Amino acid sequence: MLATVLLEALNLEVHYGGIAAVKGISFAVEQGELVCLIGANGAGKTSTLKALARMIPSRGEIHYRSERLDRLPSHHLIRQGLALVPEGRGIFARLTVAENLAMGAYHRDDKPEIAADLDRIYVMLPRLKERASQVAGTLSGGEQQMLAIGRALMGRPQLLLLDEPSMGLAPLMVEKVFEVIRSVAAQGVTILLVEQNARLALQTCSRGYVMESGLITLADRADSLLADPRVRAAYLGE
Repeated sequence: MLATVLLEALNLEVHYGGIAAVKGISFAVEQGELVCLIGANGAGKTSTLKALARMIPSRGEIHYRSERLDRLPSHHLIRQGLALVPEGRGIFARLTVAENLAMGAYHRDDKPEIAADLDRIYVMLPRLKERASQVAGTLSGGEQQMLAIGRALMGRPQLLLLDEPSMGLAPLMVEKVFEVIRSVAAQGVTILLVEQNARLALQTCSRGYVMESGLITLADRADSLLADPRVRAAYLGE
């Protein structure tokens, strides 16, 4: 069976004034894949995700389900089945957990299905159910990350963009967040993960891209990248 390319970027560029943050990269993510983009701080990873989500201007082409995503405004993307969990989580701190989750389904009007999806989120993330009436800004960092993922899933995305989900979390909470990521992928959601913890990202994903100074310098199966001496020296401390 031929693989279906869900997302493809061609010659993607991002500039901040005269500074090129992303320098004409091309890559693809197939339907059902869990793919990571790793690299050091300032490599251009977050800029790449923001460009895909149409949050910042970019050049080049972005194809999603064979359509030109780069011609759409950002608020149309959730209806197209694409959701971003941004770096720093981006939750609505003054709203409750339940209200945050409801915001994830703001564009939907299928109330019975929304209620069923909410139940599924609470089963997957029981901590959120326990804190449904709690103001989101009072949650721990890990709980906020889970809430951000849950809110995105309420939009029923086909493609989930995750930006640095382990940032600032204690090791035990990082493990729990990545358990959730694997669970979401197992349900058929395609995921593009940006993550500084290269070892964990490559152990979780099937394929990976390595980004340096705005360019993709390596692309391979995750297990091959884990064994690559260049990756081991630069990102795994070996």
